[in-house]
Amino acid sequence: MYDFGLSFAFVVSSNPMLLTREQIENIAHLARLALQPAELPVYQQSLSAIFDFVGELDRADTANVAPMAHPLPGLSQRLRPDVVTETDRHEVYQRNAPQVAAGLYLVPKVIE
Repeated sequence: MYDFGLSFAFVVSSNPMLLTREQIENIAHLARLALQPAELPVYQQSLSAIFDFVGELDRADTANVAPMAHPLPGLSQRLRPDVVTETDRHEVYQRNAPQVAAGLYLVPKVIE
């Protein structure tokens, strides 16, 4: 079992949001996680700390902050020209395919 408490100990706020046991069970169900009853308090504390941290970020005043394209001032991302560097070889690749039609790979239907 992973101890999330150590990772998010810095996120303690004066007005913490505590998720309920039912909310944790619902999140676990949606994530297809089979949590043991002993694990629920750990996840409850960890996920609550994450939501508290996100809430702190949401409360930050960013009205006068200009969007950045790069985290370091004066630098920009190096971009390469958007040009084709390889030839179209789909016909070569499809020679080994069992079935092809109109340039598409034909596969057996698996969902009714």
